[in-house]
Amino acid sequence: MPGKRITDHQVTKYKTLRVNYNQEAAAAKTGISVASARRIESMAALPSQRPPRNWRTRSDPLADVWSGEVVPLLEAKPGLMAVTVLEELQRRHPEQFGESVLRTLQRRMRQWRAEHGEERELFFAQEHPPGRLGLSDFTVADQLGVVIAGASFPHRLYQFAFAHSGWRHVSVVLGGESFQALSSGLQAALWMAGGVPEEHRTDSLSAAFNNLAEQEELTRNYEALCAHYGLRASRNNPGESHENGSIEARQGSLKLALDQALLLRGSRAFDALADYEQFVAEVVRRLNARCARGWEAERACLRPLPPRRAADFEEVDARVSKYGVFTAKSSMYSVPSRLVGHVLKVRLFSAHLEAWLGGVKVFECERLYSSTTDKYPRRIDWRHMLPALKRKPGAFARWVLRDAMFPRSEYARTWAHISDRLTERQACKLMVGLLDLADRANVVNELAGVLHGLVEQGEVPDLDALVDRFAPRPACMPEVRVVLPAPIVYDALLEAA
Repeated sequence: MPGKRITDHQVTKYKTLRVNYNQEAAAAKTGISVASARRIESMAALPSQRPPRNWRTRSDPLADVWSGEVVPLLEAKPGLMAVTVLEELQRRHPEQFGESVLRTLQRRMRQWRAEHGEERELFFAQEHPPGRLGLSDFTVADQLGVVIAGASFPHRLYQFAFAHSGWRHVSVVLGGESFQALSSGLQAALWMAGGVPEEHRTDSLSAAFNNLAEQEELTRNYEALCAHYGLRASRNNPGESHENGSIEARQGSLKLALDQALLLRGSRAFDALADYEQFVAEVVRRLNARCARGWEAERACLRPLPPRRAADFEEVDARVSKYGVFTAKSSMYSVPSRLVGHVLKVRLFSAHLEAWLGGVKVFECERLYSSTTDKYPRRIDWRHMLPALKRKPGAFARWVLRDAMFPRSEYARTWAHISDRLTERQACKLMVGLLDLADRANVVNELAGVLHGLVEQGEVPDLDALVDRFAPRPACMPEVRVVLPAPIVYDALLEAA
C-alpha cells in the first residue's frame, strides 16, 4: 500500500549514515524500509529532482464509458452519487464493472465536478462591531432530563446574545415560542445588559403560530416592541439557520455547559422551578465570565435604555363563574370565592398570569399551557374551595373538580381509602376536616406523611387525634380580667383639653 513519500532529507541522511553503518542499521535510523534503502543506493538524483510521472501504471477501467455515458449522466443529473452511477453501468454492461471500480469512479467524478460542476454556495464570515447586533433564539431543552418536584420538566430555553462579545442571557420558557416569551426574555436581557444594540435578529418564529391572523398580530406586537427600544428588527429566511449562526452555535454550547453542570451536581432533580432558574443563571454567569474583556468593549457601545419596559403580556377578559373558576387560553384557574361574578382583566405573561379588577391586582399564579397529553389543564387551589366545602361537605363526593384540588397525591389516596370504608357523608366530612386541618395548622406535608402511613396500614384516620397532634388546644383557657377606668378620669381629660 502507498505510504509517505521519501524526502530529500531522508535520502541525504541515509547516505551519510551508510558510511558507518550497514544497510539495515542506516535504514532503521533514517526511518525507512530496507527495500527503500536499496532503491536509494541505486538512485543518482534526489526525489525532488525526478521528473513527474505522466503515464498510467494500469489501464483505465472507465475509458470506454466515461465520455459517452458517465459525463452525460452527470451533466443531466449533477446530484448523482458514484454508487448510483456504478449500479447503472453494471446494469448496462453486465460483468464488465466490479465493485473495485467504485473508488476510481468516485475520484474521477470528484475531479470532473471540480472542473465542470455547478457553482457551490459560499458562506461569508461576518465582522460584528461592538454594540451593533443582538440575536434571539429558542431551543428545546428536554434532553437535559430536568425533574422538578418529582415530575419531568419539558421546557425550552430562550437565549439572547451579543454577536461581538458573546455575552448572553437565558430564560426558562414553560410554553412554546410565544410572543410573551420572546418579549419577556428580550427585555430581561436588555435591562440586565444595561443598554440596547442597533439591530435585533431572530428566526422566522413561524412554528409558534397557527394561522395568518396570529402571525399578523405577532408582527404588529414585535414591531411595537422594537420601536419602543429603538431596535432595527431583522430575521433570517425560513429554514436557513446558518444565517443566525452566531446564536445557533451558542445554543449548543449552552446545553453542553448545562449538562456538564448537572453531571457535577450529581442530580437533575430540583425542588422548585425557582431553584432550576437559579441554577441556569449561575451557569450562564460562568459562561459570561469567559468573555469579560469583549463585554467591556461592547457595553460601552450600547445605546441607552428607554425610561420604562414595554408591556410583555397579553390581556384577555375572563368572567369568574359560580363555580369559582375562570378560563383563559384553554386553561382553568380557581380564584377566591369573593371574585365570583366579576369580569377580570387577565394578563398572561410567559411564566405566570395576573388577574386585575378595577386597577387592583387581585390574583396571581403560575401560567398553565396545554399539551398533547392535557389539552385543557386545570389549576384548582384547594384553599380557594375550602371555605365553601366546610359549609357543604357533602358536595365533595361527586364534585367534578375534586381530583384536581388535592394538594398532594397522599390526600387523593386517603380519599379513595376512606370512601371505600365509610359512608359517603362520613367520608366527605372526614376529608374536608383533614384539608381544613392541613390549612389551619399549615402542615400539608407533615399530615400527608401521616396519612400515607395510615393508608398503608389500612386504618381510617382519626380526625380528633390528628387535631390534637398538629393543632392542640390549650388544656385550660387563661383568665382575662378587664379593669375599667372610673368615669371621673374622662372629666379630668376634658378639663385639661
